[in-house]
Amino acid sequence: MSVTGGKNARVAIILGGVVCGMVALAFASVPLYRLFCQVTGYGGTTQVSEVGATDDLVVTDRDVTIRFDSSVNGDLPWHFKPAQRAVDLKVGEEGIAFYRAKNTSDDKVKGVATFNVTPLKAGQYFVKVECFCFSEQTLLPGQEVDMPVTFYVDPEIENDPNLSDVKTITLSYTFFRDTEDEDSMDVGDLGNDTGNKPVVEIN
Repeated sequence: MSVTGGKNARVAIILGGVVCGMVALAFASVPLYRLFCQVTGYGGTTQVSEVGATDDLVVTDRDVTIRFDSSVNGDLPWHFKPAQRAVDLKVGEEGIAFYRAKNTSDDKVKGVATFNVTPLKAGQYFVKVECFCFSEQTLLPGQEVDMPVTFYVDPEIENDPNLSDVKTITLSYTFFRDTEDEDSMDVGDLGNDTGNKPVVEIN
C-alpha cells in the first residue's frame, strides 16, 4: 500500500469514528441531559429520595412557602388542579400536598405528569419522597381522584448563598395523555407503582 493510500485509510477510519460518535451522542443526549438535570437541579428538576425526612435531617428556623401549580395538555380530557394553593413549612420539615384529577370524557384515559420547580436554582434542594409524577395514571370515565406528593426542602439550602433570598418555591405539574397501551392498565393499578403512594378515589 502506498503512503498516500495509508493516509487516506487512516483519515477514513478517523472520520468514521467521528460519525459514529456523533450518532451515539445524539441518542445519548436526552438521557444524559436528564441525568445532568437530576444531579444538578438544572432547569428546575427536583431531587428524589426513597426515604422520608428522617431524624438525621435538621429542621431549621427558616420558613418557606411551597406553592402549587398545574396545567393540562389539550389532548388530555382531564381537570387537574392542586387541592391547596400553598403550604408553609420549615426547611427540613416533611410536607404533603394533593392534586385532584378528574376524567371528563366517556373513555378510560391514561395520563402521565411532568414537573419542575421555580425558581430553577431551588430544584436541587427540593426533594420529593413520594409522587404520582412520571408514572402512568389511568382514570375511568368520570372518575375523580386525589394524587399525593410528599416532599421536603433539603437543609443544605442554608449553606448556599445563592438561595438566601428564596422564601417561596413553586411546584408545577403538567399532565399529558399517554396513548400507549391505554387499555392495558386496570383501575386497581392506579398509583400503585413502586415508590408512589396510591391515589385516593373520590366518591
